[in-house]
Parts: sequence; structure tokens; C-alpha cells
Amino acid sequence: MIKAFGNTIEECFENAGFALFDQTVSLHNIRPLESKHVEVTGDDMEDMLYAYLSELLFIEDCDNIILCEFHVKIDGNKVICDAKGELLNKQIHRCKSEIKAVTYHMMDINMEEPSVTVLFDV
Repeated sequence: MIKAFGNTIEECFENAGFALFDQTVSLHNIRPLESKHVEVTGDDMEDMLYAYLSELLFIEDCDNIILCEFHVKIDGNKVICDAKGELLNKQIHRCKSEIKAVTYHMMDINMEEPSVTVLFDV
């Protein structure tokens, strides 16, 4: 489980994306060499957070890219993210654990704090 804070809810989404990748790989030597653009929609903030993090996990699983920089914009029911990272190289990067899925269980979005809490299935 992670709890990501920020000055805005967009910054919380950015920090949640960083936390997702930081759970799987040590990000201290990941360089922003590859760019990825993500757009997802949802019925509410929880759906949008779930869709956003699930898409980032899909990018890691399918493209083998570890993202380390995130710029998120929320426009209505859409999350738009431009992220950067690099291809995973197990000889250089230290792998931690595998996240199988993002879950709704115990998900919380606090607009006043602002923060987001997400439980990952490992």
C-alpha cells in the first residue's frame, strides 16, 4: 500500500505513479530517456486513478519500460500523463518485487489533504 501526497491532486497522481515503479525497481539510476504518453478516462476520481496506474503497470509489463518522471493533467474525467523512463536492464537496475495489479480495495482520494492511497496486489 502506498499513500502519495502533493500540493494538487495531479501531483498526487504523479507521486503515485512514481511509487508504483519504485515498488518494483530501485529508481535511483533510472534515466528519463524514453517518453510515454498516457490518456485514460474514468467515471470518478477512483476510476481515473485505477485506470491511470493500471495503464502504467501495463507499460511496464508490455514495453519493459521503467518510468521515473511524470507530468499529470486532469481534464474533466480524463487523466493525461507524459512520463519518462528507460528500458529495464536487469544487469544495471535493481529489481525489487512484482506488482500484479492495482486494486480498488482501501483506495482513498483525499481532495482536502490532498493525497491518494492505493493498495497493490503483489
